[in-house]
Amino acid sequence: MKIPPHLQKGDTIAILATARKNIDDNLKPAIDLMRSWGLEVVIGKTIGLDNNQLAGTDAERAADFQHQLDNPNIKAIWCVKGGYGTVRIIDLIDFTKFKQHPKWIFGFSDVTILHSYINQMKIATIHGAMPITVAKATPETIESLRKALFGESLKYEIPFDAANKLGNAKGEIVGGNLSILYSLMGSNAQIDCKGKILFIEDIDEYLYHIDRMMMSLKRCGCFEGLNGLIVGGMTKMRDNEIPWGKNANQIIEDVTKGYSFPILYNFPAGHFRDNRALIFGKQVSLELNEKNSKLTFE
Repeated sequence: MKIPPHLQKGDTIAILATARKNIDDNLKPAIDLMRSWGLEVVIGKTIGLDNNQLAGTDAERAADFQHQLDNPNIKAIWCVKGGYGTVRIIDLIDFTKFKQHPKWIFGFSDVTILHSYINQMKIATIHGAMPITVAKATPETIESLRKALFGESLKYEIPFDAANKLGNAKGEIVGGNLSILYSLMGSNAQIDCKGKILFIEDIDEYLYHIDRMMMSLKRCGCFEGLNGLIVGGMTKMRDNEIPWGKNANQIIEDVTKGYSFPILYNFPAGHFRDNRALIFGKQVSLELNEKNSKLTFE
């Protein structure tokens, strides 16, 4: 796995939109944060574009991403928000130069498409806070993103959760938003789970949808050879008038009950204020015992 060069003071990052539009004047907290870290910020041409839900046309979003991807002066690309739309441009982008000179791509939610696609190229990415979430993010969220970008030691220790399936595991960590991972099945960006630690999170889904998506991952063989599973936030889940009968974590437990890999529930990453950074594609060790849970990036 290639690890892009870690950022240094004086480097320049680009903020752009690959999916939903960002037409509000809301980037000052993110820009101020980057500058406090000694970084310069370039605002992409897609910021401010308005094409119904999207930040401009597919061609405009792809062109902005391509420009920043190929620009040697840009050391990282920060996706402004998620929503929907990145899948519409992924096949319009030429990653040839990027493969030769990788740089950090970071964000979460709909950015999972970029994570999965780029991780298939054996290049690491960062699942973490986005510009529009900076203002409300916890200090732990911000500090974890800084450590990930600047190459400092990254490890997490969280309290014991009775729902966890105890055990230890090692492997590359991959994953992202469950709905997006599900939507990529059968494509050239389908996640490869063999020998990996899989992270999943989601928001605003019906509980039976969680069951459907987990069953699909199971049936496509994702859990065969999986070394471990980390479940982040399952936020604002919905139910039908006739209840499904299980919450999101219970659904995941039910679908995975025939497997022996350890499972960490309620990890602080996802669609909420405490969204700790994860370096997808990097080797990690996962330790779950009756005292606490540890996730360490090697």
